[in-house]
Amino acid sequence: MRTLAFDGRTGAAGDMLLAALLAAGADADALAPVTDALPVEYRIDRRDEHGVSATTVDVLLTDEGNRDDGSPSLDKAGGHGHSHDDEGDSHTHEHGDEDHTHEHGDGGHDHSHGPDGHTHGPDDHTHAEGHGTTRTYPEVVGIVESMGLDERAESIALGAFRRLGEAEATVHDTDLDSTAFHEVGADDAIADIVGVALLVADLNPEAVVTTPVFAGGGETAMAHGTYPVPAPAVVEIASEADWELRGGPVDEELLTPTGAAILAELAEGAESLPPMSVTDSGYGAGTLSLSDRPNVVRAVVGKAHSGLVRDEIRVLETNLDDASPELLGSLQRSLKEAGARDVSIVPVTMKKGRPGHLVKVIVRPPDVQAVARRLAEETGTLGVRETGAGHRWVATRAFETAELGVDGETYGVSVKVASDADGQVYDVSAEFDDADAVAETTGLSVREVIRRAEEQIR
Repeated sequence: MRTLAFDGRTGAAGDMLLAALLAAGADADALAPVTDALPVEYRIDRRDEHGVSATTVDVLLTDEGNRDDGSPSLDKAGGHGHSHDDEGDSHTHEHGDEDHTHEHGDGGHDHSHGPDGHTHGPDDHTHAEGHGTTRTYPEVVGIVESMGLDERAESIALGAFRRLGEAEATVHDTDLDSTAFHEVGADDAIADIVGVALLVADLNPEAVVTTPVFAGGGETAMAHGTYPVPAPAVVEIASEADWELRGGPVDEELLTPTGAAILAELAEGAESLPPMSVTDSGYGAGTLSLSDRPNVVRAVVGKAHSGLVRDEIRVLETNLDDASPELLGSLQRSLKEAGARDVSIVPVTMKKGRPGHLVKVIVRPPDVQAVARRLAEETGTLGVRETGAGHRWVATRAFETAELGVDGETYGVSVKVASDADGQVYDVSAEFDDADAVAETTGLSVREVIRRAEEQIR
């Protein structure tokens, strides 16, 4: 299975993801729909990041996007504040209602991809970051839909903007359609999100995964005051993502709302890079310079090994010596309601020869705290331990319905289908309760109903 894997240990931003995809083999010509539709161009360069050669991408306003006096243009829908200092090293801009300050390096630029395909020097155009209009969510959707993207790219881009809009609406207690995008509605943010969508479609992976994404730490200044990192919108987006959000490893803002929304739309979570035969890889650098590590997103493209699917888990255990059978019976239901994937209860012999039980619970990493708390509350145990297991290998499971004809009547039996990562089916198993109900109605044996149902699905 062709797989694209991101390594998010130093966070992510739209420009970093763009750069990583280009470095991993995506074709820059795929970005043409953006430069055809917006007055921007992509300037692509390389930079050394603590010994790692990384790609950078800047989104610049073209001549069409600047006023005659050289200042950035704001269309009649209105603009928002954006100021640069005289040295060009830093600037302040608004992210929605969040006012951030970011550092930029002063490295030279290599080449650019714009509507004319020409190469420009570093001072030819204005950085597009933050320039442009305040747009509502429907306005942004209209712009994306007008670009004529292929189905996959449009779906990714619209999905990422929907996640951004819903996060902003939740944080500010507004509805989605009236949510105003400030920074993320500007041309550069549209260029980031749609650009990533186009490059992913160009690479055409069958699966996209990311390791846990680190948000950084410390505090950041916003329009309404100083807030801890990650920003509120990032937390909202991460709550709906499949991957795990983590703090650190430095006290800087590493994960932007745009980067979080893109990864939430694209990627499933993985504890580490999956086993794969690597064909391409690359590094996308951010603008922030970290003192002790490269500030890069790594993208790896390759063929994931066939077999079962790696499922990141934790295993919780506790020993009980005074639990009633009724309590043990209810644990299965209660712990699964809290997020447990599986619960096993094993008879054991405890100190002084007393009979007891070992409760073992398989849980996804984000659900560890909730399940451990529920286990303690339900049993009264004084401690829950986490064992060393970090993952399990599981089948991809799906359910199909077998339609069995008996004496002119049709009966449905649900059948579980197990397949490997490449979709190769290796086991089918009829649900016993369904087979038992059909057997009772028809007079067939349960074994015969199961045989017929499984044979039909095979």
